Amino acid sequence: MSGNKPTRLHPSAHQDTFCRDNLPPADQWPDLVFDLPELRYADRLNCAVELIDATAERLGRDRTCLITPGGEQWSYGDLVDRTNQVARVLVEDHHIVPGNRVLLRGPNNPWMVACLFGVMKAGAVAVTTMPLLRAGELATVADITRPDLALCDHRFLPDIVSAEITGMPIVAFGAATADDFTAQAVAKPASFEAVQTSSDDVVLLALTSGTTGRPKATMHFHRDVLAIADTFSAHVLRPSAEDIFTGTPPLAFTFGLGGLLVFPLRVGASALLIEKASPDELADLIAEHKVSICFTAPTGYRAMLASGKAASLRSLRRAVSAGEHLPEATWRAFADETGVHLIDGIGATEMLHIFISAADDDIRPGSTGVPVPGYQAAILDPGGRPVPAGTLGRLAVKGPTGCRYLNDPRQTAYVQNGWNITGDTFVQDTDGYFIYQARSDDMIISAGYNIAGPEVEEALLAHEDVLECCVIGVPDEAKGHIVKAFVVMRDGGADGEARAQELIEFTRHRIAPYKCPRVIEFVTSLPRTATGKLQRYVLRGVAT
Repeated sequence: MSGNKPTRLHPSAHQDTFCRDNLPPADQWPDLVFDLPELRYADRLNCAVELIDATAERLGRDRTCLITPGGEQWSYGDLVDRTNQVARVLVEDHHIVPGNRVLLRGPNNPWMVACLFGVMKAGAVAVTTMPLLRAGELATVADITRPDLALCDHRFLPDIVSAEITGMPIVAFGAATADDFTAQAVAKPASFEAVQTSSDDVVLLALTSGTTGRPKATMHFHRDVLAIADTFSAHVLRPSAEDIFTGTPPLAFTFGLGGLLVFPLRVGASALLIEKASPDELADLIAEHKVSICFTAPTGYRAMLASGKAASLRSLRRAVSAGEHLPEATWRAFADETGVHLIDGIGATEMLHIFISAADDDIRPGSTGVPVPGYQAAILDPGGRPVPAGTLGRLAVKGPTGCRYLNDPRQTAYVQNGWNITGDTFVQDTDGYFIYQARSDDMIISAGYNIAGPEVEEALLAHEDVLECCVIGVPDEAKGHIVKAFVVMRDGGADGEARAQELIEFTRHRIAPYKCPRVIEFVTSLPRTATGKLQRYVLRGVAT
């Protein structure tokens, strides 16, 4: 099936119909593309069973699955048993029925994984939340998703308790007490008959991290979870059962969910789960555990190089960068110092994971890549018409996954004429490669010129003393806007106006003069979301 909107959904296994009831109307869905044979899944499908039980049966229960820096190690058999026990506690003790929502709160560790997949085996719907969310933010998430229960790491209880969410019992896990959820789970039999959900039953409500505004709950099916492994992972990343994965994104961030769980589990690899790590600590853990595949943001890779940790990364054979634009200067510096060619990619919470990327000899530094097998992409003008190669336009994507917001009027802004409109401005070259310009609402118009902030950032990052930077447009009476750069220097300081002029002159040798920053402000850090995305609106608010 190619380019179709849903005509019917398979009979649901959900007794609680909240998710089906709140799907967008069929005429607001994007076209869905299932051209690859491996994307034609069975009507009845539980993704937790496919990722854990089927892999354990295929490769053996004793195979290493999850590792922690502290030395804890779970096999695939352990994870099968723990997820079954979690599902039993949910069903037998908390009366969870298929379709109920369970909010999850905690860092990346094995018990969080067991809770996530135990929820899925029980036929319930996981509501994943960032560990850094505070009480007001958690209350908003609950208002949108209406969870029936919360499973919370005992160290992260204060904010969720303070949120005072009506009708949502909170159960703590991970504490060494007799009444802890984990103690209740290990006391249960390690068998459970997973609910035979429909392939298009909702299994995950992932909240958009966003940089401002009320979050949106994106609705993902059981088949979607497998589709990201059978597209980007299988065709671009190409992992094997011998790989060891790690990275910094939270499991609540779909970049982390795919890179640290779905992709390794699909092939029988193992994952080093890190609750929290600085770039220095991440590099040391990669060396200690001989990690072969890493997922983190561009700033993480750049910071590891800045700390002199290139030698600690020798075990890597793959390194994936996403979450924000990867500057060409970072790609080249990482390749020069480690020999590893960063795999850039653009994805979206709405699409679940990466849909444009390239690896190995297909990489062209400075471009994001080409559509991942299974996906289609185009550059469109404001009227929805394709534009010629080399022309700025809106990125539009379709594939086996697509945007379905939970009861949100913004659905019609993201999905237009069957395309997912990601909110990014791109150019496609004559060879079909997609080159990022900016977020569509971040384009700077100065004296009639269109200026892409990331291009200016790349010019600044080429300077050996610049650690990171962010470029925005600030109002100007004569030009409409001028380009302003916020710059973090490697030594954490700056030398005032003379140094600012040096950086401005430096950029003039790399980009057209009209694109160069007119003002530079030195800062010690840049504001970011919990997923590492720059909060440009914060800088706009303080810009003068």
